Formats: sequence, C-alpha cells, structure tokens
Amino acid sequence: MSDRAKVALRPAIGFDAGAVAKIMRAALGSFDWMPVVHTPAEDFAFIHDVVLPRQQVTVAEAGKEIVGFIAVSGDWVEQLYLDPAWTRRGIGSRLLMDATTALPVVKLHCFQPNTGARRFYERHGFVAVSFGDGTSNEEGLPDILYVRGR
Repeated sequence: MSDRAKVALRPAIGFDAGAVAKIMRAALGSFDWMPVVHTPAEDFAFIHDVVLPRQQVTVAEAGKEIVGFIAVSGDWVEQLYLDPAWTRRGIGSRLLMDATTALPVVKLHCFQPNTGARRFYERHGFVAVSFGDGTSNEEGLPDILYVRGR
C-alpha cells in the first residue's frame, strides 16, 4: 500500500493542538534561514487558542500520527505544514486541494527564501502578485503574496 493510501484527511479537533503545534515547529525548524520567534508553549497557545477555533483546519494522519495540516480562513490559506519526514509524498497537494477546491480565489503568503514552497504553490496554479520586504511579518523575512483564481 502506498503512503498516499495510508494517509487520511480529517477535520482537526481541540485534542490535536499539541501534535499540530509540533508539526509546525518541526517544519519551521527545518529551514536554516527561519528565525525562531516563539517558544513551544507559544506555538501550542497559537494553535489551541487561535488556529483551531478560528480557522478550518484539516489534518493528515498516518495511522494515529498527524503528519501535516492546513488551516484556511475565508479565502486565505493561513498555514500549511508537513512533518519534514513526510514531504514529497503528495500529502501537501491533497491537503491544499481538499481545503481549497471549492474556493473561487485562494490567497496565501510564502517566505521568499522558501524555494520548495514557492515551486509547490506555483505548480498548483498560484501566481505571485506582490513581494514584501519583511516589515509586515514578525519573522522580518521578505515574503510573497500568491493568488490562485479561476
């Protein structure tokens, strides 16, 4: 059985906050250019108190282990992270398509140094519409506004 068949998507629940926060931290920690601006406790509070109650969150689960998630608010993809050990298996594509297929327009921000994510989003039809200098995000990193329309 392929990895794709073994991974199930489901809506996140409050109990998932710890696993989701760990996935986010692991993904961010895999980039040498990403500054660490929050503690693990702050990551958990953000996921538990902001992301899960205010956004539509879908997790990707392999067996009982959460290996990725996407959070959408309106027409914005706010978060899309995978456990670094689970990248390049089609999971991110499944999460993105599942969460956004019904939306006529989808927007997201991506950090400019994240070349892998940039290629991923561009493969999925997103177009860079503006480039920021980092003054509008807490990491202070230059970013890109991507939009996918119909």
